[in-house]
Amino acid sequence: MNTQTNLAEQWLKQIVDKAVKDPDSEQAEWFEKMRTNAQHQLQDYITPNRKQELWKYSNIDSLFKNQYSPVDEALLAISQLDIEEHFITDIDTYRLVLTNGRFVPHLSNIQNLPQGVKLGGLRDTLKTDAQSMAGWFGHAASHYQHVFSALNTALINDGLFLKIEDGIKLEKPIEVINISLSVDEPLLIQPRNLCVLGKAASATLIERYISTGDSHYLNNNLTELVLEENASLLHYRLQEESSTAYHLGSVFLSQHASSVYNNTSISLGGAWSRTEFNVEFKAEFAACHLNGLYMVGDDQTQDFHLNIRHDVANCSSTENFKGILYGKGRAIFDGLIYVAKDAQKTEAHLSNKNLMLSRQAEIDSKPQLEIYADDVKCSHGTSIGQLEPEQIFYLRSRGISEQVAKKMLCLGFAGEIINHINIKCIQEALNKAVKKYITS
Repeated sequence: MNTQTNLAEQWLKQIVDKAVKDPDSEQAEWFEKMRTNAQHQLQDYITPNRKQELWKYSNIDSLFKNQYSPVDEALLAISQLDIEEHFITDIDTYRLVLTNGRFVPHLSNIQNLPQGVKLGGLRDTLKTDAQSMAGWFGHAASHYQHVFSALNTALINDGLFLKIEDGIKLEKPIEVINISLSVDEPLLIQPRNLCVLGKAASATLIERYISTGDSHYLNNNLTELVLEENASLLHYRLQEESSTAYHLGSVFLSQHASSVYNNTSISLGGAWSRTEFNVEFKAEFAACHLNGLYMVGDDQTQDFHLNIRHDVANCSSTENFKGILYGKGRAIFDGLIYVAKDAQKTEAHLSNKNLMLSRQAEIDSKPQLEIYADDVKCSHGTSIGQLEPEQIFYLRSRGISEQVAKKMLCLGFAGEIINHINIKCIQEALNKAVKKYITS
């Protein structure tokens, strides 16, 4: 056993040992069994290392050198005045707030929900109505990809639960604010989210990850999404956390016949951030569209992994991701489209484009197609380039400074992704963020 593997195993053991058994956490039998099985499986997993293909380009050695403590109690002392600057005020939303992965009712606004919509904290729902999620928990994340997914399941504490019954079209967006802060010691924050849309149901979900100050923590979040026949979900995922934080977000999506999923993910913060999408098509004529933007600078790593499985015929997917790298930033993009033998008439297109603003930045881009069907329309590609000197010269010749010219060109590059978000105030906030991060 090498030193790094030993360090990672010790890291995992100390986290499990630190987890406090909550005397009020006894849940339904099916839930306890799932959690216990995950705890046992943790012992069988090989901890991530650079020899594994899944972690080949991801250097997480520094993660295992930090001692994290699982969050046991909800942080209730925080007030609305402490966080209201992060609220989206220009649109009317249902708001659910999680602090350090725990649901905080007094900061949330989930009253007056339409009939047939259940929205609340996962922990509370397990106590009051566990049966409503019994058939869905683990439906999308039926198999664990790595030790972090198992760790999330083994130590499930709280998160988001959303269930929309058949035929209900939720007009008002749902805003989920994940606020993380660590005061005395680095924390392991592990929200677990479950969202189920019934047949012909539709909704907009805005998922935000932020932090206060320079909090040091690991946010190991896992989201399961189940879209039944003809369901439609518009999902925005925005990450702008502390510059000393680690973020690992795993999204598991299960799509049934003729369902439509549109996602736009923006990743700006964190010392190390990794976002994973695992998509499975369960029936024909489903469509999945993923768009992503990552910006990465000094002392930062941004990592996106896509696993799109076309196992049935007549489904479509598009994946369009862009990166802006500056300073000594490092990014990884690893996208796989798998088309099974019986998945005829599949249409799938994958693109990754990167804009390098410095010679010290680094990108590892690995788009992949694995096709076993013969009647498909599939493509993949990647590009890496710099700002065109002619474009900068053109803008400067019209009285625009070099700094402003670079920001304008970067905004144009990022705009294709940002414009997929159809909420104007969020677009404006993201454009400001892009300007802020481009400093050279």
